[in-house]
Amino acid sequence: MNSLSLAGVLFLLSVGLSLIFGLMRIPNLSHGGLFMLGAYVGYGVQDSTGSFVLALLAGGAAAGVVGVVLERVLLRRLGSNENAQVLATIGVTFIIADAVIHVWGGDPHSVFPPEFLAGSLSLMEMTVPKYRLALILVAVIAALSIWLLIDRTRLGAMLRAGVDDRQMAAGVGIPIFRLFSLVFALGAALAGMGGVLAAPVLSAYPGLDLDMLPLALIVVILGGIGSLPGALCGSVLIGFVYTFGQALLPDLAYVVLFLPMVIVLALRPQGLFGRVPV
Repeated sequence: MNSLSLAGVLFLLSVGLSLIFGLMRIPNLSHGGLFMLGAYVGYGVQDSTGSFVLALLAGGAAAGVVGVVLERVLLRRLGSNENAQVLATIGVTFIIADAVIHVWGGDPHSVFPPEFLAGSLSLMEMTVPKYRLALILVAVIAALSIWLLIDRTRLGAMLRAGVDDRQMAAGVGIPIFRLFSLVFALGAALAGMGGVLAAPVLSAYPGLDLDMLPLALIVVILGGIGSLPGALCGSVLIGFVYTFGQALLPDLAYVVLFLPMVIVLALRPQGLFGRVPV
């Protein structure tokens, strides 16, 4: 159950990163910072209002707004210069990290789950926290919603076209730059909401961004860039590998974590569900 709940958090963090990579070809290394920003904003709103729902909405909105500003003001001006994009998004991560420390201090902060999700329940002779079950359910609902958006709507068809061939999509009249802003905002908002949802389990603390970003990158590489099934399966795989690696082989936890990525890159460089570039 711990592995599946971690997988749910990783999915919310990595699916936006995967779509941003797939559509925009932007290595957005500020995604972990947006996750941490959501966690801290959620803590601040809950501390002021006592509402977890408002905290969740505020965390997602704050990360989404920062994502849109980052894409329009900074990344769009850099064009296809990937080296500059990497350096710029790393710089944004440092700015976010210093900003949250300036506002909320350097101590860890916890976001408390709703009262109806407090406590545990018995499931198959196990005592399982209700909130961890809720995290799994939220991730499943998010995956289904994103799948319906991508596979069953006109907007999703334009997104798929942009992922498959950006130049051709722009040539047939698809407003590719509007899609860029929309995808960036959606991915950033999902990361921010993921930070709020993870805060009752992980808490909000300095360095949360640097702890979560490598996991998200591994998920994206394993699953395949721009692939929703890849983000989901990669999150589940890394959730189990990370949890059991920490419990059973703590001295080799990072070896166990990165080994699947190395194997997949060697055998299938495009990822488990990625497409071979044509």
